Amino acid sequence: MSLVFTAFDQNEIIAYLKDQVKDGQVLTDEESLKKGSFSANLPGDHKPAIAFIEAASVADVQGVFKAARKFHVPVVTQDRFTSTVVGADAVDNSFVLSTAKMNRIKELNVADSYAVVEPGVINNDLDQAARKEGLFYAPDPASKPMSGIGGNIATNAGGLSGVRYGSTRDHVLGLKVVLADGRVLDLGGKTTKQAFGYNLAQLFVGSEGTLGVIVEATVKLMPIPLDKSLMGMAFFKDMETLSKAVAAIRMSGTYPAMLEASDANSLKAIDAFKGTNYAAQGNSMLIFRIDSISEEGEKRVKDILTKFNANGVKISTDKDEQAKIIEVRQAMLPAIFTGRNAVMEDMAVPSSKLPELAKFIEETGKKYGIEIFTYGHAGEGNLHPTLTWPKDGAFPANLNAALQDLFKKSLELGGTISGEHAVGMLKNQWNNVELGEDVDMVQHQLKSMFDPMNLLNPKRKID
Repeated sequence: MSLVFTAFDQNEIIAYLKDQVKDGQVLTDEESLKKGSFSANLPGDHKPAIAFIEAASVADVQGVFKAARKFHVPVVTQDRFTSTVVGADAVDNSFVLSTAKMNRIKELNVADSYAVVEPGVINNDLDQAARKEGLFYAPDPASKPMSGIGGNIATNAGGLSGVRYGSTRDHVLGLKVVLADGRVLDLGGKTTKQAFGYNLAQLFVGSEGTLGVIVEATVKLMPIPLDKSLMGMAFFKDMETLSKAVAAIRMSGTYPAMLEASDANSLKAIDAFKGTNYAAQGNSMLIFRIDSISEEGEKRVKDILTKFNANGVKISTDKDEQAKIIEVRQAMLPAIFTGRNAVMEDMAVPSSKLPELAKFIEETGKKYGIEIFTYGHAGEGNLHPTLTWPKDGAFPANLNAALQDLFKKSLELGGTISGEHAVGMLKNQWNNVELGEDVDMVQHQLKSMFDPMNLLNPKRKID
């Protein structure tokens, strides 16, 4: 038995915290703590937070940090709590700080094509507001209808159209960040060119709440493309052939905005979920979109599909038909997760290595007797092999070994084990493997400089 002689009891901590949070709420009831502490899909092995704070202002965030410093309480920041890598669950004896209620679009500047938003603004809400002005917000993760801009930035979220428009970091012009010591940093600006000082704004993109808390963002907006947008779906004999067709389309000069792949297992899951018959048309499916396509561009794409013996080709410029095609991609996750437990992975390799990675994933599933569903952003070499087991079944004893094989293969191919889902707590031990010991050390030194008391989202991003 160990003894701990505490200086403060929990009631004193909560009372002080409530004094610091003037505009938002400090919740300590059991239901709020449970809801804010545990992910629905990966509940984790930890205690609930001692307080769940709904911040409503920058001053609230500063107040939370003041209490955290005084009592040495870890702070886990959440936005819309859609993390897939246990990146925003509570840790033992922590505060959970939610920025979801900080959800105003503060400025939407058409002339200079930018928006200033609070972190809790939902991605799709910003995009729809921009579209009313003839602009759009390009980053489109699968969580677009529910994830917040702050969380997207903190994880450098990718998305379906990243092959043309890039990831979240490519659309961040400036950030306002609160550090653990309470200072507020205004980083970047509202211009597309910025060369003064170190680029600290980008340091916080993808930092997963470990260096500071994003309380405002200035993001780039883009004009809605003119002319027609072409969307289609096509089926191939295997993922290797699909990957070769993807490479040809990517290099065709048409600048595709979407190149999404699904393997045979994923097609079977969609068929079972939607009552379709896609698996009969091939062992892999490609969904693609090309914005502002010319007649010559359309011909090139059709020629490529013919060259690689695509089957069941469906191409349309009609918005209603396109909506039906994209619904197939959106059905992917619910189709796979229905009746199954799952670990969804996120690996990216140089595009030319995609066929080799796809083949290795399939072989790994057979080797370990694990059903793997593979889909993802083929145009960026980014696949999401999802390892599953029955809902009422035991956790597979060899699942970790299978993941280790997949991670090592991705790195061997010159890739990464986290293309767009962040690191969270699931992969933080792989830093020195992927980045090397020297870079791993520098990352820890950066963490120590910005957060010397190690209060911010401990054990995430880096171990």
